[in-house]
Amino acid sequence: MKQADQFKPSKSFLLLPIVFILVIWFIYWVEIYYGFNFNKFGVFPRSFKGLQGVVFTHFIHSNTNHLFNNSVPLFVLLSSLFYFYKEVAYKVLFIGALLVGFLTWTFARESYHIGASGLVYLLFSFVFFSGIIKKHYRLVALSLIIIFLYGSIIWYVLPIKEGVSWEGHLSGFIVGLCFAIVFRNKGILKEEHQFKETAFDLLFDENGNYIPPQKEESVEENN
Repeated sequence: MKQADQFKPSKSFLLLPIVFILVIWFIYWVEIYYGFNFNKFGVFPRSFKGLQGVVFTHFIHSNTNHLFNNSVPLFVLLSSLFYFYKEVAYKVLFIGALLVGFLTWTFARESYHIGASGLVYLLFSFVFFSGIIKKHYRLVALSLIIIFLYGSIIWYVLPIKEGVSWEGHLSGFIVGLCFAIVFRNKGILKEEHQFKETAFDLLFDENGNYIPPQKEESVEENN
């Protein structure tokens, strides 16, 4: 595939990010409007029932501020994923979401862990490290933009704020880094410059030794 074609956006470039944001806002509206409490569907570590949160945790939020803080980076990072990494975008999003939930389930504190912030860290980590690993100038530029916009969130993979699931953040960060390594040879890759052979190159053999040009012998015809 040509480099120019690789940067053509897919149909999912903006569609899926918009749908995903609308879904999590709709679920929150249902919870508030009907007085439900969906926290019990979050990840509860090392509990069989808590395994359901591996799937549902990313759609549940504790309050409007929590939801809004996740919505903006989610839209930006999902759009970046489906524009620049469309070949692996669905695998990163869906398989990654399950792995983040499951990893959180294995080692986090015994409490309900909810919110899409694990996805935010997954996407942040994947987009950032993929650009660095691939070394393609456009992807590196994207990595620098991402670190400029959201670099400060890296601190929240540590237990520095009470009531925040740093374990979910750390899980997302680890899974994103692993995916960046696994998919390093997929999608857009740095092009190696190919040098064309010239007449000057023909004066040397494969070991770099000079080959004197041979003079053509003149042939005379006798009539």
